[in-house]
Amino acid sequence: MTTKEKVLDILAGAGESSVSGERIARLVGVTRAAVWKAVKSLREEGWQIEGTPNGGYALADKDIFTTALLKSAIAKAFPEFADCHAETFKVIDSTNTYAKRVLAECGPLRSADGSLTSAGKKYHRAVIVAESQTAGRGRLGRTFASPPKSGIYISVIYAPPGGITNPAMLTACTAVAICRAVRKLFGAETQIKWINDVFYHQKKICGILAEGVTNFESGLIESAVVGMGLNIKDNPDVFSGNLAQVAGSILGADAEKSLTRCQIAAQIAGEVLRIFGEDIENHKRIIEEYRGLSFLVGRTITVHPLIGDDKTAYEAKVTGIDDDARLIVERPDGEVRALNSGEVTLHSDN
Repeated sequence: MTTKEKVLDILAGAGESSVSGERIARLVGVTRAAVWKAVKSLREEGWQIEGTPNGGYALADKDIFTTALLKSAIAKAFPEFADCHAETFKVIDSTNTYAKRVLAECGPLRSADGSLTSAGKKYHRAVIVAESQTAGRGRLGRTFASPPKSGIYISVIYAPPGGITNPAMLTACTAVAICRAVRKLFGAETQIKWINDVFYHQKKICGILAEGVTNFESGLIESAVVGMGLNIKDNPDVFSGNLAQVAGSILGADAEKSLTRCQIAAQIAGEVLRIFGEDIENHKRIIEEYRGLSFLVGRTITVHPLIGDDKTAYEAKVTGIDDDARLIVERPDGEVRALNSGEVTLHSDN
């Protein structure tokens, strides 16, 4: 950790108290001048650090992300993942894009016998969290609004033995994990729109983007980067016009939360890692939970097999979700189809 990062962690861990420059210097092992320089640099980056009359420093905004705070929150809520690799950013282009860059640069995740290399051990189950994104992405390269002070943006790297064999199941498991986390944290009951959106009060509050990293020699999807963006509080500067009709948040516009975003991020990441680690036999139970959370079953939808091509779209009724997380639909002529890709929208009658 840099001196600047150490100073920020000390201030973040001080709660409502200020910390003198002399104490920070002693804890970090640097001069008071180095502490002042670090504080100045942090302020220039946007951190609200107040100077107190006794010469101490204090964070004006306690709801911040630091790697140490995130790891502490994960360890407290999910002790089994206390040693997971974690990184935090105040702002980033995209947590998924960053995670994919890391995987491209870290070298092979597996050795010839299939066991994880040192890089694989480090980045399997890694958690990347940002306060905001400048180039947040949804499916098919769509823009995902990621403003500061409104939500949290998380990517989890997953590199299981045997690689990724069912990407749709990975997305379905993530959606269930997010619903579990929101229920535990806020007592709110959310629903899932197949296959990667979480809704609350009929508005989308969370999107999921799962991307695979392929080993070209073996053809195996060696690892996955699963990105999640959860809207915590409405941002009228972003959620306006047509977007305000479909996008919502878990707390609305004015509600205050007692939880820090580090605690929220830790709960989501931990639930995702835990559900990924469940035995394959439990996947049927997870799919049963997914079915119970879905609000599409029984409704009429428009299916877009080729997204963006209205000529291929057709109407159908959703009759169920199978054990591979495929959406089962019935066309007006009685033909039944199992969808594992494409996009669906609710029929206007709904």
